[in-house]
Amino acid sequence: MLHVTGQIESEYLGGGGSTRGVIHEVPKQLQMLDAVSGYAATINRAEDVEADLETAIAHILAAPQGPASVEWPSDLQYLARPDDQREYDLPTLEAPVPDSQEIAEAVTLLSAAKRPLLWVGGGAAGAKAELTAVLRTLGAGLLTSNSGRAIVPEDDPLVIGNFATTPEVAALLADADLLLSIGTHFRSNETKSYHLRLPEVQIQIDVDAAAIGRVYPAKVGIVGDAAATLRAINESLTRTSVDPGWSSRVTDTRVAVRAALTAYIGGYAEICEAMRSVLPRESVVARDVTIPSSQWGNRLLPFYERETNIFPLGGGIGQGLAMGLGAALGRPEVPTAVIAGDGGLAVHLGELASLAGSGAWCVVVIFNDGGYGVLRNMQAANGFDRAGVDLFTPRFDLLAAALDIPYALVQGPGRFEDAFADAVATRGPAIVEVDVAAVEPRPGPFTPPVHIPVGNR
Repeated sequence: MLHVTGQIESEYLGGGGSTRGVIHEVPKQLQMLDAVSGYAATINRAEDVEADLETAIAHILAAPQGPASVEWPSDLQYLARPDDQREYDLPTLEAPVPDSQEIAEAVTLLSAAKRPLLWVGGGAAGAKAELTAVLRTLGAGLLTSNSGRAIVPEDDPLVIGNFATTPEVAALLADADLLLSIGTHFRSNETKSYHLRLPEVQIQIDVDAAAIGRVYPAKVGIVGDAAATLRAINESLTRTSVDPGWSSRVTDTRVAVRAALTAYIGGYAEICEAMRSVLPRESVVARDVTIPSSQWGNRLLPFYERETNIFPLGGGIGQGLAMGLGAALGRPEVPTAVIAGDGGLAVHLGELASLAGSGAWCVVVIFNDGGYGVLRNMQAANGFDRAGVDLFTPRFDLLAAALDIPYALVQGPGRFEDAFADAVATRGPAIVEVDVAAVEPRPGPFTPPVHIPVGNR
């Protein structure tokens, strides 16, 4: 994504940290943009506009991919003229070529592995065919980060998915003799704050050299594009030593983790199953940070295309509705669903007006527990006083009526699927509110995997 934002007039920029109170002045705005973007720059001259924007686009398209932000002073927006743009050369930003010796070492290890596992993140998104080929050749189990979900469709019997921290997978990891990871950061919430035990023999593939061995030591580290690297491995991986029963054990583990979570979430299981049965495989499910998303939407709700799995990577609440609206406009031929909590939705409540005005085919499912349920659970689990977690929430039926958005309230079991199907059938904006207090059987509590020092309890 190319993000272009305004800036104060160019003559007032670069004050050495001091400010004079120019309207809309944001000191150190470029540093803020740099913190949230893969590339950030300031346009300093009117004749540089085309070069600066094209350079930003080049960075977007280069690996590792990420958003680019360009701040454009308001006076230079008026002064820029197409005919006045200077000539420029775009930077050469090519992906690193995997080292042939490292490929050979990886193939040797993979050929000898008896109980291999794979772990993929978002960096493997462009390598679906190559990843599937390695998976089939090895008969290995596939673990994923949240961002790596559905690069291989999650109804594949070898896909365990985003369940690495479960006891069932811990047993599988303990017996595995090799882990091949591709394009993943091993995020703290997906590795028990980096305490998850992984196989001693690891092969790590990443386009970013700094990622190799950053969290877990890699016996072989390959810097390169995921598709090109896996393609090279596939060409040389002509024999394997995988135990005959390993693939069956992988599939058994896949079934076990889903069964355990289904039982634990109680009445939410009915909602999860209903959403999947009503929505087409191509539908986007955009999930805000809320208990239903973190507890089962990020794991149990199946996805079949990586592009349909949208969630706030940084973990901040309130983004779900805006992301879902964008997805609905990008895929108007199929319905989009948004999973949001009452607390997260309150952050960007005005986006409901944007939804209503857009006419987008987007169903917002609001899980209303009257507050910040995750924080409530954290306070209770750690012996803290309950404070600042209960909200005065709006009447969503009246809010929907004010915006002319169809609305349904779900209270109790056996009601969600019909309400959700009716909402989808409107082929436009709709709201389904789930009264969390009436979900039966009661779900087990969800406490996020956040490390809290024992001395502070």
